[in-house]
Amino acid sequence: MKLSRLAAFSSSLLLGAVLALTGAATASAATSVQGVDYVALGDSYSSGVGSGSYDSASGDCKRSSKAYPALWAAANSPASFSFAACSGARTGDVKSGQLGPLSSATDLVSISIGGNDAGFADVMTTCVLQSEATCLNRVNAARSFVDTTLPGNLDSVYSAIRAKAPSARVVVLGYPRFYQIGGSCVVGLSDKVRSAINSASDYLNAATAKRAANHGFTFVDVAGKFSGHEICSGSAWLHSVNWLNIGESYHPTATGQASGYLPAFKSAA
Repeated sequence: MKLSRLAAFSSSLLLGAVLALTGAATASAATSVQGVDYVALGDSYSSGVGSGSYDSASGDCKRSSKAYPALWAAANSPASFSFAACSGARTGDVKSGQLGPLSSATDLVSISIGGNDAGFADVMTTCVLQSEATCLNRVNAARSFVDTTLPGNLDSVYSAIRAKAPSARVVVLGYPRFYQIGGSCVVGLSDKVRSAINSASDYLNAATAKRAANHGFTFVDVAGKFSGHEICSGSAWLHSVNWLNIGESYHPTATGQASGYLPAFKSAA
C-alpha cells in the first residue's frame, strides 16, 4: 500500500514538473514572439494581391490585411511590424524602396521575389492571348533568364538584406504551381501549356532556393500547401484569368494566403 502511494506521489511530481516545464516553454515562446521586430518584403504574393481588403494608404502596392505577413502579425503581436511588400516589385525595387525598415534590431524578415524579374506576368499574358508555340517559346525564355540573370539579381537583394539586418532570420517563400493537370478545366490552355507553366514555376523555385541557401536564408516551398487547390482543381486557392480585374489573375485568394502561405511561413518563422 505504501509503495503504491509512493508511486502515485512520484507520478504526480513528475507530471507537475512536465507541466511546469511545458508552461514555461510556452510562456517563453510567447514572450519571444512578442519581442520580435518583423519586416515583410517582396512582391504581390507577399503584399496580398488577389485577397482583397487592401489598405488604401498602400496605393498601387495593394497591401492586404489578408496577406500572410499581416495575418501572422495579427496572430502573434510582434514588437514591431513593417509591411513593405509591393505589387509588381522586382529585386531592384526591393533594394531601392523596401529596405528602409531593416536595421540591426530586425529579428525576422519574409520575402517573395523573382517572379516579376523572370517576367511571369508577361508569360501568362502571352500564353492566354497567343498561340501555343509562342507561349512555349516565352516560357523557355523565362527559364533562360532564371539560368543566366536571376541568380545575380537574387544575390544582390539578399546581400543587401543581410547587410542591413545582420542578425535577422530571413524566410524566402516560393510560388505555387498554377494548374492541376487533368483537372476540371474544359476550356482554355492545353495541358501541355499548363504543364510547361508549372515546370517553369518549379524551375524558378529551385533557383531561388539555391540562392537563399547560399546566403544562409530559409527557403519555404509553398507548392505542397497548394497541392489539390491549384486552378482546375475544383477547389482553387488561386485566381484564374480575371478579365474584370486582370491584376488579380494567377494570385492567391484570401484562402490561399490563410491556408497556403500563412502555414508555410509560420512553420519557418
